[in-house]
Amino acid sequence: MPTKTHSPAPSDKALVPFVSVDHMMQLIHMHGVADMLRGLARYIEEDFRRWEKFDKTPRIASHSPGGVIELMPTSDGEAYGFKYVNGHPKNTAEGLQTVTAFGLLADVATGYPVLLTEMTLLTALRTAATSALVARTLAPKGATTMAMIGNGAQSEFQSLAMQALCGITHVRLYDTDAAATAKCAGNLAGSGLHVTACATPEEALEGAQIITTCTADKRRATILTGNMVGSGVHINAIGGDCPGKTEIAPDVLNRADIFVEFPEQTRIEGDIQQLDPDHPVTEIWQVLTGAAQGRHSDAQITLFDGVGFAIEDFSALRFIRDRIVGTHCFEPLDMLADPDDPRDLFGMLMRAQPD
Repeated sequence: MPTKTHSPAPSDKALVPFVSVDHMMQLIHMHGVADMLRGLARYIEEDFRRWEKFDKTPRIASHSPGGVIELMPTSDGEAYGFKYVNGHPKNTAEGLQTVTAFGLLADVATGYPVLLTEMTLLTALRTAATSALVARTLAPKGATTMAMIGNGAQSEFQSLAMQALCGITHVRLYDTDAAATAKCAGNLAGSGLHVTACATPEEALEGAQIITTCTADKRRATILTGNMVGSGVHINAIGGDCPGKTEIAPDVLNRADIFVEFPEQTRIEGDIQQLDPDHPVTEIWQVLTGAAQGRHSDAQITLFDGVGFAIEDFSALRFIRDRIVGTHCFEPLDMLADPDDPRDLFGMLMRAQPD
């Protein structure tokens, strides 16, 4: 049964809008996946362009043998946001999601939360929107084909984002699990993309101007080697996201111009953890503002070592806060004590005694 929903009541500060998984799916279908991806990319770009206004810290991670649980906080001085997210690659074999998440947005002036939302679906959307925003900035002009290496939960979102923001028309799929590739191809049927299932990663790379790697194993792996990568491509390396986990061979990294979100975090978690700590990288916000150069030649290999950063989640939270206004895609939660006299919290409790 669908969750009962209500229209926003911004005057009632004691009620906090909550967007459940069901609400998020309703909101996505209301606007369409492509429109949601374009909207998220717009909010992310807006916040990247004011990058220096944000508090920035690497995510707070609690690692275990099976995975990691993380908190990702940031603030622009007016709003504060955080995301709780896990990453447990073993979960897939147990019928569970590898990644689950929820997030909160709050008003800095009062400390009151203004939004609580699921972020499992939202993280998939914002990750894809970030990838496509960066690819639109760095990929060769007129790119039409993407190789999608790793066909798990992110693959459809990544493919559709590249279509919506970059104009990709062809996607070439590869995964070590043929069932994952079949799943992705089936889900993309009817999207307008020309989808090719490939038997090897080398086959997937044929004719691709954009290469996306997104695998979940928590280990050092080599998805791309130097002899696989030709000149002029853009690599979207989004799968390496914790210490000890990598996807890209060092010789590929050394041939590429590397772009990152927040170097202090990426050097710990990204593929560049394999390189010297002073290996040059460019922050993507600098390219978007014109402070640094992006692609400057047809032969250049650009590589985005994307690990996800809190400002992207902040942008996603802002986007959802604005998108739910005037809809029924949320439920007001009674999360905040609101006594008539702010000093009389105990009195409020006593007056609530049952007769």
